[in-house]
Amino acid sequence: MKDIHPKDVNLAKTAIAGALAMAAAMGFGRFVFTPILPSMISGLPLSSSDAGMIAAGNFVGYLVGAVLAAYGWASGRERAIGLAALVASSMLLVAMGLSSDVLVFILIRFAAGVASAFSMIFISSIVLAHAAARGSEPAQALHFGGVGFGIALSSLVVFVASRLNEQGSAPWRIDWLYSAGVTLVLLALVWWLLPHTPSRAGGPVAEPPLVWRRPLVLLTLSYGLFGFGYVVTATFIVTMARMSNAGPFIEFLTWFVTGIAAAASLFLWRPVMARIGLFSAYGAALLIQSLGVAATVALPVSVAPLVGGLLLGLTFMTVTAYGLRLGRVLAPDSPRRALALMTAAFGIGQIIGPIVAGTLAERSGSFAAPTLLAAAVLAVSLLLVLPLVLRRAEK
Repeated sequence: MKDIHPKDVNLAKTAIAGALAMAAAMGFGRFVFTPILPSMISGLPLSSSDAGMIAAGNFVGYLVGAVLAAYGWASGRERAIGLAALVASSMLLVAMGLSSDVLVFILIRFAAGVASAFSMIFISSIVLAHAAARGSEPAQALHFGGVGFGIALSSLVVFVASRLNEQGSAPWRIDWLYSAGVTLVLLALVWWLLPHTPSRAGGPVAEPPLVWRRPLVLLTLSYGLFGFGYVVTATFIVTMARMSNAGPFIEFLTWFVTGIAAAASLFLWRPVMARIGLFSAYGAALLIQSLGVAATVALPVSVAPLVGGLLLGLTFMTVTAYGLRLGRVLAPDSPRRALALMTAAFGIGQIIGPIVAGTLAERSGSFAAPTLLAAAVLAVSLLLVLPLVLRRAEK
């Protein structure tokens, strides 16, 4: 039997630390709002447009945090800043449970978005550097799979909290506080397992200006529309289950299934991508996601949120990862610039998405119209890159 190399053990610990960090920063820090939102809407009360603005506040903060993190001020301090951002994320979850004002919610979620971005970027830089040094794609997939694990765990925490507090007032406050407690446990594990950034030889290499050729323009527009299309369902799918009287267990299971599917998605899509190519895999994931989003309002109430959540979970991490990889392929001389601008386009899309969806839902009385709009936007996102997919398929 072949001995396990100590470096493989260390890499496994590093990947697990990354996954737990992604669970805390993204699964809870960004996405726990989704399963808690229905109780906030009924308990405060909160309008659909208010909910959209609170969600958008978080995404604005994430975009700001991503832009700030792009500068070199954190070099050599990635571990400390990433852990500090996880502490801040936990404290901001507590703050949500102690507040009642919509403007305060927006400001808290904005700060939480900045903290999530810092945690994701700086901790990912450590984990991916170690994974790259060992040439390990599974370690990278495990790291990003932590987002899905966090989504599933957040759904379970909210479900358990609601069952323990069935007779209590303002159950949504307890949901935020329980979530904060779980993220502190995750933080302790990350602090224990996460190593420092590997030493780098030399400084960063300056990239030439980005050349905007037609394929890169189409991909960037597609990626921005994907940000709009996915986030409507990712924000409101549990609220839609509540409004359709699907029942508490279906509400829990909807977001739980989404998370489990997201955690497994990069592993499941890897052989598909190897067979049909990166461009075709990106297009296929967009198509499946568009159908899944439409399914949340087209199918019977008993299965619509489950099918929609499953297809969303199977695709949104895949489109995110493969889209950025395509950016590197189409801009080989300036990959960091391409990724930064694609991320900005995505960020703008996911900021606009919940605002538009919340406003449409408030005017129409349901989330059917904004959901179908999101599905249509995802279809347009696919159509934009279809010439690239077909051209690659011919080669």
